[in-house]
Amino acid sequence: MQKKDASLENHFSSYVNPFIGTGGHGHTFPGATLPFGMIQLSPDTRVDGSWDGCSGYHASDKIIYGFSHTHLSGTGCSDYGDILLMPSVGDPSLDNILYSSPFSHTYEKATPGYYAVKLDKGDIQVELTATLRAGMHKYIFPKAGPGNVVIDLLHRDKTLESRLEVIDKTHLEGMRRSQAWAKDQHIYFSLEFSRPFKTSLLLADAKEGEKMEGGRDRGGVFTFDMLAGDSILVKIGISTVSMEGARKNLRAEMPGWDFLQVRKEAEEAWDKELGKIEVSSSDKDKMKTFYSALYHTMLQPNLNMDVDSMYRGMDNKVHKALGFNYYSVFSLWDTFRAAHPLYTIIEQNRTIDFIQTFLTQYKEGGRLPVWELAGNETDCMIGYHAVSVIADAAMKGIKAFDPKLALEAMKKSANSDLFGLKAYRHQGYLSMNDEPESVSKTLEYAYDDWCISNLAFQMGKEDDQKEYLLRSQNYRNLFDPETGFMRPRKNGCWLEEFDPKEVSNNYTEANAWQYTFFVPHDLDRYISMMGGKEKFEAKLDSFFTTSSQTTGRDQADITGMIGQYAQGNEPSHHIAYLYNYCCKPWKTQQYIHKIITEFYNPTPEGLIGNEDCGQMSAWYVFSSMGFYPVTPGSPQYAIGAPLFSSVRIHLENGKLFTIHAKEVSDENYYVQKVTSSHVPFDAGVLFHQDIMNGETVNFEMGPQPNTAYAANFNCAPPAGSGDCKGFVTVPVFSTANQIFRNKTTITIREYQEGTKVYYLTDGFPLTSHPKLYTGPFSVDKTTTVTAIARLESNPDVCSGAAMGTFHKLPHWWTLNTKSEYSPQYSGGGPDALIDGIRGDVNWRTGGWQGFQGQDFETIIDLGSSQTIHQLSAGFLQDERSWIMMPREVDYFVSSDGKKFKHLVTVDHSVSETDEAVQIHEFSVAVRAQKTRYIKIKASKYGKLPSWHPGKGGEAFLFVDEITVE
Repeated sequence: MQKKDASLENHFSSYVNPFIGTGGHGHTFPGATLPFGMIQLSPDTRVDGSWDGCSGYHASDKIIYGFSHTHLSGTGCSDYGDILLMPSVGDPSLDNILYSSPFSHTYEKATPGYYAVKLDKGDIQVELTATLRAGMHKYIFPKAGPGNVVIDLLHRDKTLESRLEVIDKTHLEGMRRSQAWAKDQHIYFSLEFSRPFKTSLLLADAKEGEKMEGGRDRGGVFTFDMLAGDSILVKIGISTVSMEGARKNLRAEMPGWDFLQVRKEAEEAWDKELGKIEVSSSDKDKMKTFYSALYHTMLQPNLNMDVDSMYRGMDNKVHKALGFNYYSVFSLWDTFRAAHPLYTIIEQNRTIDFIQTFLTQYKEGGRLPVWELAGNETDCMIGYHAVSVIADAAMKGIKAFDPKLALEAMKKSANSDLFGLKAYRHQGYLSMNDEPESVSKTLEYAYDDWCISNLAFQMGKEDDQKEYLLRSQNYRNLFDPETGFMRPRKNGCWLEEFDPKEVSNNYTEANAWQYTFFVPHDLDRYISMMGGKEKFEAKLDSFFTTSSQTTGRDQADITGMIGQYAQGNEPSHHIAYLYNYCCKPWKTQQYIHKIITEFYNPTPEGLIGNEDCGQMSAWYVFSSMGFYPVTPGSPQYAIGAPLFSSVRIHLENGKLFTIHAKEVSDENYYVQKVTSSHVPFDAGVLFHQDIMNGETVNFEMGPQPNTAYAANFNCAPPAGSGDCKGFVTVPVFSTANQIFRNKTTITIREYQEGTKVYYLTDGFPLTSHPKLYTGPFSVDKTTTVTAIARLESNPDVCSGAAMGTFHKLPHWWTLNTKSEYSPQYSGGGPDALIDGIRGDVNWRTGGWQGFQGQDFETIIDLGSSQTIHQLSAGFLQDERSWIMMPREVDYFVSSDGKKFKHLVTVDHSVSETDEAVQIHEFSVAVRAQKTRYIKIKASKYGKLPSWHPGKGGEAFLFVDEITVE
């Protein structure tokens, strides 16, 4: 076993700047924590859950409300901020306007495991440090007189239950249950003061001065007699299990009062962890950026069990972890891409703990985590990417978990009926009618299925391996060869209103440009589908050089643009490496260097997008070392371009993996040659086993591409676990009008050669005698068409089913809408409001017309004068998505379409603060009268109020369907 290098005694933590990402939209926090620790003791400068307040802190703020003990790093949703403490002077108060204080960043300092600031009110000096499960505060009061410590249990999130108990003059205990992103989060605490308080003010959830009785304990203010320069130390242990657990954690990890010793031990813990990777550069900014990025990858997942191994599980019951450490905060849609693959190299033991946690959560909650937070499944983002983490570890030889249970859990996730999976399995893809973000979900489900196939292959489960390998080909059902994009399907057809730059509900925080390149598991085949390596390269060139302007929804996550590439959000993260797979690695090197040097820097604004629990930084760590996991679930990495002259990775098996980059500099970022002490590197890939064996890899760098080297650069994509000859793509319908008046002609197209299409016009299931499709056909009534494709060589092998219903309008009305609907909320086109098809509460599937910042007005021409008895228009409210009910709806009638008579105003009683997604019919019975024209006008809600997270923004009106009887 190789001895650990003496240079590991260096203070790697001295390069870390915890303020990186606290500005811009990085959403990080600067406070004291340990690697993967349970406690994150940090200042809160935000009391709401606004976008840039997700971590509780933003570098642009000038007020500190206090110091709470839990924080999220880089998320796009808000939670945590539990158990707020704040020192103050003056009259005791639990009003955060009174106890908060201005501060200056000039008097603020943060290093790993330590944070300090001077509060302007009273010139109080605050210092914070932490252990895994406990935090220590030090408050220095410069003037003699009363000094207060505030404990606010209602800070930030909605508090469901809270208690504060005074044990004696130096001991407090309590708990808090809260609701935000996590619907039911439990925190218990045990707190000690270093000196007895003189007086206390305890309040329930009531106004100050009111008697404390029942309900939630709001908190307390504890007052001490202070001499000039006196200090108070406060230490607090937390637990998700019980106050007894918090007490045990505090006593075990922080038995004394030596603040400097606790801080020193925290720094040593960080030096040890950060020292797992040594990089060398004379450029201190590069060193700071690297080690700050590595630091950010180690802030989560978070240990989530007590010193006695007790934890609160997904079933909200208390359990004991046997033989592993239980963790929480799994941002898997983000972190499966690079953060978890990084852990398979430098955190193999923790990787086992993470997987054991997944399997435990499966046993207690019924499925693998999607985005788990504090024992709650948030179901945020898409896919079932725990399977990627498990398969990636297994393919890299990390197997200290039950593979039978893992495969069972993976299959359970893949075969649930949640989030469109039932339709995905039946059809082979998701239509936008089935599920919002249908393209992204189809592609990510297909990748996850490939991961399941790989584990099944390793286990010798041939039937499972074949089933999930075929499912992994479902991405092909959304590739439109005519446009060259992954394109949404609607009603069995391609979506007609298609703009690849449009950010819409068909993609997850992205557009068609970005998701068209998400087929990491089947690149060889996909490149062939694109027309070969030259056309694939040309598509990549267009991607990086086209305009950076996006259309459609304004998506705050889409930042760091190079053409349509968006480094600020995860769907783009692997794409720069795809040039390797068409033998043009110098283009990969060019863009990687550009991203590394332009989008990462050691400032508060030094992250181009959300940190996302370590993924943004993990991308940097990998890319600056010179390789990247394009396909997690495969034991190989794409070669990139190293930033540092030397990289040394100290492995848990005692070996040392080394990278040398000769002549590397800001000008010399093109790879001239790659060699190894034992393995030739002419394939453009690095294998995980090379790393684990402690190989030395040598790069020679230069200022220009070495095309001669690149000519032999054969970066073969990861091999699948079998062939896919049994896969047939799903046919696609096309028609001039999915909604028609007389008749419409339907064409069925199958893009796979060697197949024949069969269809029925009487719905599903297909009988044993469907019709052979020989050419376009017409329908003159509302008709459901179902089609499959069969292999000519083996008719038993068929595709999933395409299904579309083509609607004949029930009347000859015409609609003249004066308002302009948003292109991404068209509802199906101009006649959508009178087509007889009602939108439902799942509005993201496209059934509603949406109007923003304007009144809705339309005129219906009935075609002739008719007697009417009933009028109705349906509107939807989803307050959290900015969709509000109109203030009122007015109906008018006219015989000539010019002069209108006001008929009635219809109000509603739906509360603007009601978070339920709901539909309200603005209906009115009309005394029988004849008319030809009906005008409907809905008054816009207007700007969102101050209590709303989107305050000041214009609300949407969503309308569908208008009926006249």
